[in-house]
Amino acid sequence: MAGHEYRASVHWTRGDAPFTDNRFSRGHRWRFDGGVEVPASSSPHVVRVPLSVEAAVDPEEAFIAALASCHLLTFLWLAARGGFRVDTYEDAATGVLGRNAAGRMAMLSVALHPQVSFSGEKHPTRAELAALHERAHAECFIANSVTTEVRVEIPEGG
Repeated sequence: MAGHEYRASVHWTRGDAPFTDNRFSRGHRWRFDGGVEVPASSSPHVVRVPLSVEAAVDPEEAFIAALASCHLLTFLWLAARGGFRVDTYEDAATGVLGRNAAGRMAMLSVALHPQVSFSGEKHPTRAELAALHERAHAECFIANSVTTEVRVEIPEGG
């Protein structure tokens, strides 16, 4: 089966910085096929402000958001198929950057913290909710594409 090709482009310009002194802005733009442009930069934890743009999205945040978003979308699909009506879904996902076993900087782990509210006559039991999240993780395209540990930590009552 041939896969669908997705596209994103990045654009950076030097401006008037000398560049070779390594004191240039890491600010750049991400462009997506639907026309959306997102300001991006290196993380201020990796390259200090003002060379990083604190208000921009950095690759580490985008990585975490992609995993959380994929899990959300897969969970919603599964919940709908299971007859559960989801009203809200929020996730304050976190990630840890550090040195991996090879000594290289990598996202070592990502923790998803989904909080889901349901309405209607059919609400999942705690076990059904856990199973929905487990299956969403197993079927998430992005999670299946990375080697980073991804944990789904469901809060009590959530």
